[in-house]
Amino acid sequence: MNGEVWTTLVHAGVVARLSGERYDAGERPSVIVPGPDGAVWFTRSGDNRIGRIGLSASSFEVPGSPYGICAGPDDALWFTLMDTDQVGRITVDGAVTTYPIGTSGAFPAMIAATADDLWFTLNQGNAIGRMTTAGDVTTYSLPTEAAGPVGISAGADAVWFAEILADQAGRITQGGKIEEFALPTGSKPHAVVATANGGCWITLWGAGAVCRLDAAGNVIEQVALGEGSEPHGLAVDVDGSVWVALEKGSVAHIQPGE
Repeated sequence: MNGEVWTTLVHAGVVARLSGERYDAGERPSVIVPGPDGAVWFTRSGDNRIGRIGLSASSFEVPGSPYGICAGPDDALWFTLMDTDQVGRITVDGAVTTYPIGTSGAFPAMIAATADDLWFTLNQGNAIGRMTTAGDVTTYSLPTEAAGPVGISAGADAVWFAEILADQAGRITQGGKIEEFALPTGSKPHAVVATANGGCWITLWGAGAVCRLDAAGNVIEQVALGEGSEPHGLAVDVDGSVWVALEKGSVAHIQPGE
């Protein structure tokens, strides 16, 4: 955001930017995104709050344990509540509304926005959910049983997601058609970011690497990040380079090959 790279330090309870500043962020700051108000917003899964860092730091209580968060199509932030089977909406002024996803024990994880809807993974429900800004939900079951979907990202013509238990990447169209693509065995894909050319980047948590898929689902590049790196968070910069948050306590910056 504004040329800055931000990351959460989950175990330290800190949000940091690479220019050097560190901010106390409560218990287990998890997913962080730029908001429509010019601030950065993040979930605090350890103390049931949504945090914001802008001109000043603040946080807002929510009725459950939040994890995924994204800027929605309506100038608000949308987030998942893992333990209550809900998706929440918070305005930049801190007003919170929640909507049931209609599935018990589904464990909604990451969430992404298109121009009209919100899309989210149901990690234990083995499905992809779609919600309108009015709270209406459609659920799409995955072809592979017990796939464990986690990361999700909206592209130009489809939504990409990661199946951590099936070692697969998935893609779902606006019409609900799902395709799955094999990744290396034991790679445990976690986070995903769609790219402008119709493909995506995806972290391979179990393999200590990231890889790039083209629009047809082919792996066209894989970058090793070292033993014990455990890549989690992922972002693609405006110049096409890739930033990866590593469990070992560092951030990797990748200039993709041609």
